[in-house]
Amino acid sequence: MSNYHVQPIDRPQALTTEALKSLREHPVQGMSRRRLLRISLGGGIALWLTELAGGSLHFLWPNLSGGFGDQHFRIGTLDDVKIANSTLPVAAGFPAYFSEARAFIVLIDPARQAFVPGEDVKGDGTELNVRALYQRCPHLGCKPNACLKNFWLECPCHGSRYDRLGVKAAGDKYGPAPRSMDRFAVTVEADGTLYLNTSKITLGPLPVALGQPGIIPPKSPTGCI
Repeated sequence: MSNYHVQPIDRPQALTTEALKSLREHPVQGMSRRRLLRISLGGGIALWLTELAGGSLHFLWPNLSGGFGDQHFRIGTLDDVKIANSTLPVAAGFPAYFSEARAFIVLIDPARQAFVPGEDVKGDGTELNVRALYQRCPHLGCKPNACLKNFWLECPCHGSRYDRLGVKAAGDKYGPAPRSMDRFAVTVEADGTLYLNTSKITLGPLPVALGQPGIIPPKSPTGCI
């Protein structure tokens, strides 16, 4: 066996004093890997903080300007609701959507074509003949849509279904929402003008099995989703 060893010509050598002094006085040009990582991390944190601030401002701005979150959000009379939703059968009890209030306004008894003066802090609205439903699905927060076929509210995200008054239908085939749609406190003035207290939300009741009292059957066996 040979004792001959090859010595690579590019074997690293220790830096001389002159070389170290040169590096101190004339550092390597360009961006180091450490500096690049620091800039990338700082930029990511700055972007996240900007998005957080923008989201907070978007959430708070309506409250600051008297929009959503107002204790006296004006909707109007039943005639006003009909005019604002002229293409929909509001008079027959179909939910009318108001985006600024983030609410569905529903006439409880269509045989009584008027909102009844009074106040309902829990949002049931039976005595006032009107209910205001928060647009948020109790499952994961998607916005249900009112379906003309069956007069029900249907969540397009995961299929939770509610009757026109926001009552959740019990059963797996009607979606995973754990309760009915939440409600706003409502007030009807003497002239029939409806106001919502969008700062006060009452959680919706538990689901009701189709065919049991407390839930309105769909007008059609098929819906929109």
